[in-house]
Amino acid sequence: MIAYIIRRLLLMIPTIFGIMLISFVIVQFAPGGPVERVIAQLQGLDNGSRVGGGGGDASSQAGMQQGGDTSRYRGAQGLDPKFIEELNKQFGFDKPAYERFWIMVKNYTRFDFGKSYFRDADVLELIKEKLPVSISLGLWMMILSYAISIPLGIRKAVADGSRFDIWTSGVVIIGYAIPGFLFAILLIVLFAGGSFWNIFPSRGIVSEDWATLSWPDRIVDYLWHIVLPVTSMALGAFATTTFLTKNSFLDEIRKQYVLTARMKGLSERGVLYGHVFRNAMMIVIAGFPGAFISAFFAGSLLIENIFSLDGLGLLSYESIINRDYPVVFANLYIYALLALAVNLLSDLTYTWVDPRIDFETREV
Repeated sequence: MIAYIIRRLLLMIPTIFGIMLISFVIVQFAPGGPVERVIAQLQGLDNGSRVGGGGGDASSQAGMQQGGDTSRYRGAQGLDPKFIEELNKQFGFDKPAYERFWIMVKNYTRFDFGKSYFRDADVLELIKEKLPVSISLGLWMMILSYAISIPLGIRKAVADGSRFDIWTSGVVIIGYAIPGFLFAILLIVLFAGGSFWNIFPSRGIVSEDWATLSWPDRIVDYLWHIVLPVTSMALGAFATTTFLTKNSFLDEIRKQYVLTARMKGLSERGVLYGHVFRNAMMIVIAGFPGAFISAFFAGSLLIENIFSLDGLGLLSYESIINRDYPVVFANLYIYALLALAVNLLSDLTYTWVDPRIDFETREV
């Protein structure tokens, strides 16, 4: 197992390198950029989140890379060319693209992400500040989803074809069909002072006076704030995990070893949790990494915007809009590392669930 872990860790290096290289190349052809955003601000064309006029084009991006032809910057007419050159130098665009990429790779190996273009703060400090919010939402969503979906899926498998199975399937499918962000808006309207009840807060993850509260009150205040966001994120996750669990248990229940265990006089509960559970949960565990990363990034992106939660999802969205490349690439790097680490953890969990699995004898 140690050799397998070492091989997987070594394979993370070219994987991360490839992700960063492809992303860097794509950004070079993306319209607009930080230089054009500064120019738009100076010209009064920036709306505070993106470059006016939709940004530049590929030729303007090429101008940024070369750092010379200021006429290629949309809106740069009338500005001092030396000022444009200073902007290029400030953002690092006075160097060739390949040199900037290698500098970025070298710095990222030391977790040195530089400074944000527009926030006047170290990128690593920004990520440390926002990370707890996103992790909190992702973990609570996964805990809630798995705590309900797995028992429900097992119950549906045992009662396959019954009225309980049919009506719960309908409820789960309807929940899956409703987009998380739309359900979040519905919850705000119903329970956050929209048009009906004002039970839960609609903004933030804690109250403004949270620091002055006692520890029990802090816990209650925190849980009170995350009820609506976590519920919105977990809604769509129920369907996949529930049906995955049900189908996996159905496949195992119909196998010969289950019939043999029943013939030996074991109770249904003993058969289900003593024999079927371990084998059936393999496929559920396999889906955990993708579900976690999806909840951690894609799910939190929309929910954080709707509930004004200052996490990595909101930070990533604003950084992409503002062309804040150090923050964009740092977030991508962190997410890639998390995804690879969670996948490795998932494989290791396989061996805990089923000791018969030996990754030492398998090729990575």
